[in-house]
Amino acid sequence: MDASIKLVLSGIAIVLALAGFVPYIWAVLKGHVRPHVFSWLIWGITTTIVFFAQLDAEGGMGAWPIGLSGFVTIYVAFLAYVKRGDASISRSDWWFLTAALASLPLWYVTSDPLWAVIVLTIVDLLGFGPTLRKAYHRPFEESRLFFLMVILRNVCAIGALEAYSMTTVMFPLLMALGCVALLLIMQYRRLVVSRLMAAAQVKS
Repeated sequence: MDASIKLVLSGIAIVLALAGFVPYIWAVLKGHVRPHVFSWLIWGITTTIVFFAQLDAEGGMGAWPIGLSGFVTIYVAFLAYVKRGDASISRSDWWFLTAALASLPLWYVTSDPLWAVIVLTIVDLLGFGPTLRKAYHRPFEESRLFFLMVILRNVCAIGALEAYSMTTVMFPLLMALGCVALLLIMQYRRLVVSRLMAAAQVKS
């Protein structure tokens, strides 16, 4: 693919990231959205490390949107803690965080960013756990638009990559699929909860 097209795709991915994050952060500040602090902390750490791994694997401009997302995600985790969104932390959450941090020495020892990306991708997918549980029980406390933007951003980021390999493609691809699963669960549960609420109102 032509370099100018990749630059455009990278730019689109960055715009999509900002278009998703800005209203999401605003909704968190207003208390309309209540992110799970540990999910976002795990995602922030893993995404930022994958960004550096992609750069090491010559992902080039396709890695830029991932880097931006990683830094902003850490900020969302900070807001989730400050605003006391969903701060419930289980023992498994600590294991996910430990695994994310363990990827750094693994990368150093093996001198291969692929192993770091494999570990981080697994941890990031596991990091969906707290948010998936939350979306199932409280489906109206998360933003569907944000996760749709993440899917589109990752698709554009993959298209903008300057080198295609397991190291550069695996993380954004599987994160997009994870967001698809989250959206499907959220939409299903919103329909179920809305019907239950409607039925309760009719009975009352």
